Amino acid sequence: MQNNNKAIVLGIHLTSGKNSKEIAEYSLLELAELAETAGLEVVGESLQSRTKIDPTYVAGKGKLDEISQMAEALEAETLVLDLNLSGSQMRNISELTGLKIIDRTLLILDIFALRATTMEGRLQVEIAQLNDRATRLIGAGIALSRLGGGIGTRGPGETQLETDRRHIQRRIKTLKHRLKELGKRRQLTRENREKNQLITGAIVGYTNAGKSTLMNALCQSDLFTMDQVFATLDPTARRIKNSEIPILLIDTVGFIRKLPHQLIEAFQSTLEEVSYADFIVQVTDISDPEFEAQMDIVERQLEALNADSKPRIHVFNKIDLAEQQVIDQLKQTNRHSAKQVFVSARNGIGLADLKQVINEIPKYQMLPFHLMIPFDQSQIVSELRNVAYIDNVEYTEHGTEISFRIHQGHLGIIKPLLQQI
Repeated sequence: MQNNNKAIVLGIHLTSGKNSKEIAEYSLLELAELAETAGLEVVGESLQSRTKIDPTYVAGKGKLDEISQMAEALEAETLVLDLNLSGSQMRNISELTGLKIIDRTLLILDIFALRATTMEGRLQVEIAQLNDRATRLIGAGIALSRLGGGIGTRGPGETQLETDRRHIQRRIKTLKHRLKELGKRRQLTRENREKNQLITGAIVGYTNAGKSTLMNALCQSDLFTMDQVFATLDPTARRIKNSEIPILLIDTVGFIRKLPHQLIEAFQSTLEEVSYADFIVQVTDISDPEFEAQMDIVERQLEALNADSKPRIHVFNKIDLAEQQVIDQLKQTNRHSAKQVFVSARNGIGLADLKQVINEIPKYQMLPFHLMIPFDQSQIVSELRNVAYIDNVEYTEHGTEISFRIHQGHLGIIKPLLQQI
């Protein structure tokens, strides 16, 4: 974002709201981590409790005066707020404090811009940024209109606002067209997976839960990993190594509290990978004190994607860093009727159990058969070993007696035998 820039982070706890002060404190810590990820140096933190948001200054003038003094003492140039601001609020706070103002949405958008590596990812981020900018422009326009007609409200100011707005909308339209063309490729890839009856599982979870590390361990891949939020942005697909049949895992962007709606809308085509997956692998970092709240946030996102009813494996990661009491309590419960597996993706603990559970899921989506395959058609047995689950094989004097499960799309392999029945 900005090189060697010192910043102060400010959170607001609404005493009239549902969230506790502890949740507000954790959200502020998360904001500081986001700021560090974006390249800021957080030198001060402050949390204000109040009954409602000040419509003009959000935190109120008294608090902002205090922040100004803190910034001067700490030589900070930037104030980051743990909520989303309108254009007029950002301008008011900046004029009062003399600081550069960044809100949570701008911060997350900036991190996404840093992390996007593919053309599709970069287009989606720019669309989200432009939508956010347009919203703030509209806010500034409303603020101007409330002053009424006359001096200060006519002339090039409002004309420039309309010009900027039209330019943004034209740019968004162009980007969406390019994104739609790239989306056709993604759809073709999806159709090829379905044609080849590839089982796909989407890895989802809160940001920094260890999703990419887990995928690397299962697929023997080398996806980029880092102990930071949003280390992975662009979805990546890899096959699980040494699985009984080909299973594809898709690594997805992590979820986070207060995820900007502009990002959810812009990344809809990417998030659809979760909707189209055959099953979900939900990863939770149980060493994080807020892991239960994070699970709720992930659940809400899955509901929004209509993916909450899919077959699910809940992977509780980083057990090497968690308290045994927490692990024991979780083993006694089972949210969402999901299969639970406890692992340390980094140390390899529990991965064999996880692979076994993953291999079990597709079996319930396959058709069971028990056939006698003559010796002169033994090539069918070899083909079945590549695409089917083999439950039992016996060699008799008449041929190979085999029990297996197979996807409907692969029935062509045994069609000659089915015609004889």
